[in-house]
Amino acid sequence: MSVVPVRTFGDPVLTTPADPVTTFDAELRRLVRDLFDTLESERGSGLAAVQIGVGQRVFVFHVDGVHGHLVNPVLDFPDDEEQDGPEGCLSMPGLYFDTVRRQHVVARGHCDRGDPVQVVGSGELARCLQHETDHLDGVLFIDRMDTPRRRAAMRAVRAAPWFGGPAPLVKVSPHPLYGK
Repeated sequence: MSVVPVRTFGDPVLTTPADPVTTFDAELRRLVRDLFDTLESERGSGLAAVQIGVGQRVFVFHVDGVHGHLVNPVLDFPDDEEQDGPEGCLSMPGLYFDTVRRQHVVARGHCDRGDPVQVVGSGELARCLQHETDHLDGVLFIDRMDTPRRRAAMRAVRAAPWFGGPAPLVKVSPHPLYGK
């Protein structure tokens, strides 16, 4: 069992797109175990490899009794229905902000042995799958917020006890902002 420290907001690894996984081996399976161990220790819903400093397209999740992992995920949206509600991130501990996401998602990728995997999610599971895939693209959930929410979030980040340093620039998401 290996619990790894989670990188916090401001660490450049969190805004750097991850590389696709090309080798499905024991090292990848060890990474998935480390991600699960860390997720369990932190009591989170999802954790991407970049959040522990590993620039590979891998994440794990455990939401509403559904758990698993995806390697090289790709998302599809079966409709345009949206949800707007609280979202948090282990890289911004203790902070939650309303964020617009799609209500339904189909996530396709691979397991740690290279076999194809598909996860269909709605509600919180859909939110988690989108959040973790964004991490792999170097996008943080704060990037998805409209301007007033982003400003409020940045004030909370600067006041957080774990934050130490100048606030990094928040970029505008390269992905479509929902609800706009």
